[in-house]
Amino acid sequence: MKLLISTFIVFLIYCILLLGAENQVEVGALVAVAFVASLVGKKLGFMDRLAIAVSQHSSFPAIASVVGVLIMMAVFHNSHFALLMLATVLIYAIVCLGLNIQFGYVGIVNFAGAAFFGIGSYTAAVLATHTAVPHLLVLFIAATISALIGSILIYPVLRTRGHYAALVTIAFGILFRNFLEVNDTLGGPQGLKIPPLTIFGWNLSEGIQVGGIELSFYIPYLLIALILLVATFRITRNLERSWIGLSMDMVRTDEIAASTFGVNIAHWKIVAFTLGNFVAGLAGALYGMMTAYVAPNNFTFADSLILVSIVILGGIGNPWGIIPAAAIVVILPEKLQFIQEYRFLLYAIVVILILLFRPDGLLPRRIRNYFPGKKAGEQE
Repeated sequence: MKLLISTFIVFLIYCILLLGAENQVEVGALVAVAFVASLVGKKLGFMDRLAIAVSQHSSFPAIASVVGVLIMMAVFHNSHFALLMLATVLIYAIVCLGLNIQFGYVGIVNFAGAAFFGIGSYTAAVLATHTAVPHLLVLFIAATISALIGSILIYPVLRTRGHYAALVTIAFGILFRNFLEVNDTLGGPQGLKIPPLTIFGWNLSEGIQVGGIELSFYIPYLLIALILLVATFRITRNLERSWIGLSMDMVRTDEIAASTFGVNIAHWKIVAFTLGNFVAGLAGALYGMMTAYVAPNNFTFADSLILVSIVILGGIGNPWGIIPAAAIVVILPEKLQFIQEYRFLLYAIVVILILLFRPDGLLPRRIRNYFPGKKAGEQE
């Protein structure tokens, strides 16, 4: 436990320093420190000891993650930009948990993740502007619309496999953006403004004061994103551990063998695709209300690639890897703005180096344990 607590404290301090760093020297030094520390830690076997400690205290990472976010929220209580990045990391993590169900569990590569994210945002914009539906309910209606559209798209995906199935999702993502740009009802290329999220008459985008201390208006959005992330993560983990997750693993591993044992391939692909798009739409609705504006340029094919890269970088099939991967993808390019367009080159180099030394992602998914009560190597 001491190893876990000390690692958490060091990592939290590092995250606070990186999120608050504005000087280019500080950012460069922090990135270099992280890279060197990862190499040294792997060389000294620190990562293996840490993995053993986590396996002995399985609830610690979840508790530490929530506490860490709350501490960072308190540290940057009046910093709009830092809290916006932190909230964006959480929202991107929610989207990628949905993609992880599709990609990591049943093997459907969805290159239209940004499109379903955008469906949630635009649905929230229309409902919040033109109806009196409570905004909390708007979030879930937007998620449902995204899931329904995804349930229609899954049928051509089911009739294809591999690269061809991925091509179907790519085509849908491109068509979605073109549809938004030519549709004047939805604002065309200029997009739409979204009313701020209102809960029981409280406008979340208004400033907050607690004990004479002014708090950023992003804090309520950050707390809602944290709650949705915890709920989505819990559902995803329970899904993975259940017989449903086992059936999905069989579909991903070998469809022919799974169908031989009576597993309904189409059924589980539809379930995974629909559920994943529901999660993406939910996150998109929250993101749209937080930023108060949506436009077609926010949901391009490049954005879909970023979402897929988060899943791959974190470790396909492992929900725990998504959170640090989302932090790297969201925060690092923003912190490297001082080198202008070269920041994308440096960011790409960092990602390549990570995958070079960790080819299975930051936190690779472990082999499924069919007998959770038994220790490794123990005989039946």
